Amino acid sequence: MYDYDLLVIGSANADLVVGVERRPGPGETVLGSELDVHPGGKGANQAVAAARLGARTALLARVGDDAYGRLLLDAQQAAGVDTAGVLVGGAPTGVALITVDPSGDNSIVVSPGANGRLAPGDVRAARSLLHASRVVSAQLEIPLETVVEAVRGLAPGNRFVLNPSPPRPLPPEVLRACDPLIVNEHEARVILGDERGAEEPADWARALLARGPRSVVVTLGAQGAWVASAQGAFLVPAVPVDAVDTTGAGDAFTAALAWRLGRGDALADAAAYAVRVGAAAVTKAGAQASYPTPEEVAAL
Repeated sequence: MYDYDLLVIGSANADLVVGVERRPGPGETVLGSELDVHPGGKGANQAVAAARLGARTALLARVGDDAYGRLLLDAQQAAGVDTAGVLVGGAPTGVALITVDPSGDNSIVVSPGANGRLAPGDVRAARSLLHASRVVSAQLEIPLETVVEAVRGLAPGNRFVLNPSPPRPLPPEVLRACDPLIVNEHEARVILGDERGAEEPADWARALLARGPRSVVVTLGAQGAWVASAQGAFLVPAVPVDAVDTTGAGDAFTAALAWRLGRGDALADAAAYAVRVGAAAVTKAGAQASYPTPEEVAAL
């Protein structure tokens, strides 16, 4: 019996968000909206999204002993996330600088701060937390060696989900553990490099699958998601919505997919549910503030 449906190992940032009419080019200054500060970070986002959907969720992360760190802890606890694994101190809380244009597209620059201090030793110290969780999810806003240690610390019954964002080459032992590896178009291109072949999501998914993951999901935004495993490959269509802000939508998708897979859903069913969760998230501004309840997902 697992204590948690999902353990998220990852980043926790304060999101500093400004709306712009258009994003600036090199050397250009543009005026933006009032500055909004929200709790964010890919790890913290996933944990809140899963908890809001009803998953028993825990977070392993590091924040600074500062106002942003307290903001992040308060947001996790308000969503029902177990924060016993959140470490405090060592560096200031990470910050993400986000611009959002009128179409809802965003550009993000991250200053890792305390996220860069989440070390392999922290994962080893939390081994009991890994073993108490049905699914373990990670991203790459924390050191890669920490993700490698998480893979090495998995129990035989754990399922490992990875969104390699921001993307970088991955060691074979991490790729082999992924079930699934979840990437968008940019992340797929970076990981495949010159080996990506044809410019089609189905080809990227097959090429990534050949690298060792047990399954692969390529997210396609308004087009849905392409899913590949040993059982075959298929497109999960999108749910049409009016996008307001895409910030954090990929994290909501990943959290929903990981949770539903841990519940025993087939990959196709879990991906279809995750697409709906991601679609619901883009209809509201912000990241964690946009994450839907089960009732809001059902309304789609």
